Amino acid sequence: MAVATMVSSAGGLLAMLNESHPQLKLHALSNLNKCVDFYWPEISTSVPIIESLYEDEEFDQHQRQLAALLVSKVFYYLGELNDSLSYALGAGSLFDVSGESDYVHTLLAKAIDEYASMKSKAAESNEAVEVDPRLEAIVERMLDKCINDGKYQQAMGISIECRRLDKLEESITRSDNVQGSLSYCINVSHSFVYRREYRHEVLRLLVNVHQKLPSPDYLSICQCLTFLDDPEAVVQILEKLLRSSQDDTLLAFQIAFDLVENEHQAFLLNVRDRFSVSKPQLVEATRPPSDSQDPGADVNMTDGSPTSDASPSQVDPFEATYAERVKKIRGILSGKTSIQLTLQFLYSHNKSDLLILKTIKQSVEMRNSVCHSATIYANAIMHAGTTVDTFLRENLDWLSRATNWAKFSATAGLGVIHRGHLHQGRSLMAPYLPQGGGSGGGSPYSEGGALYALGLIHANHGEGIKQFLRDSLRSTSVEFIQHGACLGLGLAALGTADEDIYDDIKSVLYTDSAVAGEAAGIGMGLLMVGTASEKAGEMLAYAHETQHEKIIRGLALGIALMVYGREEEADTLIEQMTRDQDPILRYGGMYALALAYRGTANNKAIRQLLHFAVSDVSDDVRRTAVLALGFVLYSEPEQTPRIVSLLSESYNPHVRYGAALAVGISCAGTGLSEAISLLEPLTSDVVDFVRQGALIAMAMVMVQTSEASDSRVGAFRRQLEKIILDKHEDTMSKMGAILASGILDAGGRNVTIRLLSKTKHDKVTAVVGLAVFSQFWYWYPLIYFISLAFSPTAFIGLNHNLKVPRFEFLSHAKPSLFEYPKPTTVPTTTSSVKLPTAILSTSIRAKARAKKEAENKANTEKTAVAEATYGTLSIGKGKSVADRDTDSMQVDSSQEKKSEPEPSFEILTNPARVVPTQEKFIKFLEESRYMPVKLAPSGFVLLKDLRPTEPEVLSLTDSPSSNASTTGGSTATGQQAPASAMAVDEEPQPPQPFEYTS
Repeated sequence: MAVATMVSSAGGLLAMLNESHPQLKLHALSNLNKCVDFYWPEISTSVPIIESLYEDEEFDQHQRQLAALLVSKVFYYLGELNDSLSYALGAGSLFDVSGESDYVHTLLAKAIDEYASMKSKAAESNEAVEVDPRLEAIVERMLDKCINDGKYQQAMGISIECRRLDKLEESITRSDNVQGSLSYCINVSHSFVYRREYRHEVLRLLVNVHQKLPSPDYLSICQCLTFLDDPEAVVQILEKLLRSSQDDTLLAFQIAFDLVENEHQAFLLNVRDRFSVSKPQLVEATRPPSDSQDPGADVNMTDGSPTSDASPSQVDPFEATYAERVKKIRGILSGKTSIQLTLQFLYSHNKSDLLILKTIKQSVEMRNSVCHSATIYANAIMHAGTTVDTFLRENLDWLSRATNWAKFSATAGLGVIHRGHLHQGRSLMAPYLPQGGGSGGGSPYSEGGALYALGLIHANHGEGIKQFLRDSLRSTSVEFIQHGACLGLGLAALGTADEDIYDDIKSVLYTDSAVAGEAAGIGMGLLMVGTASEKAGEMLAYAHETQHEKIIRGLALGIALMVYGREEEADTLIEQMTRDQDPILRYGGMYALALAYRGTANNKAIRQLLHFAVSDVSDDVRRTAVLALGFVLYSEPEQTPRIVSLLSESYNPHVRYGAALAVGISCAGTGLSEAISLLEPLTSDVVDFVRQGALIAMAMVMVQTSEASDSRVGAFRRQLEKIILDKHEDTMSKMGAILASGILDAGGRNVTIRLLSKTKHDKVTAVVGLAVFSQFWYWYPLIYFISLAFSPTAFIGLNHNLKVPRFEFLSHAKPSLFEYPKPTTVPTTTSSVKLPTAILSTSIRAKARAKKEAENKANTEKTAVAEATYGTLSIGKGKSVADRDTDSMQVDSSQEKKSEPEPSFEILTNPARVVPTQEKFIKFLEESRYMPVKLAPSGFVLLKDLRPTEPEVLSLTDSPSSNASTTGGSTATGQQAPASAMAVDEEPQPPQPFEYTS
């Protein structure tokens, strides 16, 4: 090192390179390597000489490697990284991968990139690409160093990037936390592996590593197997767990619920149908009759039951238990259990505010059919899945003014309100359905709407209704009825690729009716979603033949749905559509890009969409290209506002509209601050339809966000009210405000929009629902497809019988952050609502005191535990009406209350509303009787009972179906409407504080 510090020039050392004696050359090379960082500009003039030394075969191997290392460093400083890497490879072991210099780090990154791109090319072209063994050696040395230094995640990342699955397995198995490493790899493969085929290879390896562990994580394995589309392996795991202990059975049920959340109908039915039915048949005679009432019961399991002389002694009790478990798991996999429980939850927790709808209805002019229809859509969305149709029943006169397609939409809206009412869906819609042999004398618009409604009720779970819809489609030639039947069939048989149904819908398409043909195109896409079937070719051919724009548009969307999730496999078809001369097919190409690469954040897809967004001649194509970014990016919502921020300021209103909806789709339900900031200026854009898109998108982003967590939510609600009440506002933006009001309070204020399940799977139904919903630009009845993206914000804990036991758990955050919005009040001057009967506050207080004393006695023990753990208790959601009344009537005490600090947590009771941002605050109490099988803060959670001998108190025992009735031609469900319908027995709130002036 002395030479490097003493010399002021490298000239002397460079002169030595021309000496004939090898030792002098070696001395020069060694010292030049030490001082190259300082004298590289001088050394660069002698590069040809040093290169010739490297190439001289008579020279000693070590000296040649030294020359290569020196040239590599000089080229590095000159910025010639390719040449630098080439010579670094020649330096062999002298290129030290453990070096900490910028030179080493830069060249290692370059080497890994080079190696990864060669391996990728080889895989993509299916041809052998020769990789320089010296390059491979450097990458291997790097990987070994990472593993030996304990940098396992780094090693896993490099292994995945370089397609070295052998090294990936080694880094996982040698890591100190194998389970954690496997979870990390699963996340990395979803986020960073852009080729579907290779992602499957990685997941297959992870499954194999998982299964070799002493205690495998079956939840993760089954999620991987879903991606790999391997129902057989899932069934093997579930059968193994069901034949084991009760705890393992709970785990099997949890896996089944997690699989159902991914919404892959064809896969779930495949798993369900592989469960052997013969064993349950053995024990049919000995099962107690009460079990048939189980929410997990499967209706199709009684075929071939034994003759009545089968006695209990002939049946193995273990097999009987197993049969019962199989029956339950089949019920879960068919979706019936979760649908039934969700329906009960949404019904019992419904908090929709009918006053908002009344205000909208009163402010909308009857002549304005667009706003009249929008109000009907808003009501359906607001009550989606709650089965509460009070508003419709109270406004039959007003509703009856709907004509033609508005009548179609009004009837179809019942399907959204009663979504999931599988057992009674058909009887609920009976008054409107075509009566045998085509139209039954009613309005064909209503009949078409009723068939569409049946599809919405049975969306993704259409086994019980498919045949009826097929018969209805075959027996009519009325295009309005065909339109509804095609949409209904597509929804009910979503993704099942049923050939017979496809042929039925295709025959409607070939009648070349514009109205029926559009729905047929969409219906075929829904039926074949994600199959990448060759039928896309014949649909494309027909789109070129027909003259009807509506049919071409329906087919364009249908083809896009077919390539859902197929990524690079769909590239040829996408290329064909995006180069088409017809702008409608190019528009379909944008949707094909969006759905093929949904949620992958794939750079290539984003680049293509941005290219079309700024270069296509058609406004429709440009708008859709920007909107499509929302689908590609929903797995990384925080990226979207950044990517579309410039587009949101475009001179072209179509591009601005697309930017608004892109943000609405990808940031739906997140309440993301950047998304709200981007949308705010667009809600007061100069162009009416841009305002409409921005209002709808803002509602999608803000759904389930409380005013306490973002004050802009309150401002937005006031803005919507102002737009709706403004007589001079444009119809388009008024319609946007009405729809936004519905979306903001969707599902009785108990649902959000979720495109990813908690296990990072894309929720097929939800993504498809939003894709078709975004078509409402051309056809308003498609607005109802947004209900497919609704996901209940519920924590529903279940015991081994799949019942909902009542128990308490904790939300460790201020209650105001996640509370329901305050109900709106009627302005006193224009109040036409009958005031509730006055009740003396003294009698209420007396009642409340008595009730409280009883409750306090029971809860002292639980409260003490909670207080010891978390501090002062808040009053939870179980506050009685009497308690609330006392609060509101005692003006003095309410002011005292305001000065009290808000508690830092609240106690929730199973089942409870838990919004997405609240999930990280959910904790189980230490003394709780129930513990979850897996730590999940929301959704369906299976619970271990730690005190099984004690009696259980159950929740959700009453079903909304028990009091369904039909009144005056309009379906009326749940006369005992939840308090939300409008709590008539509550006393009015005290007036707000005000200053008195004379």
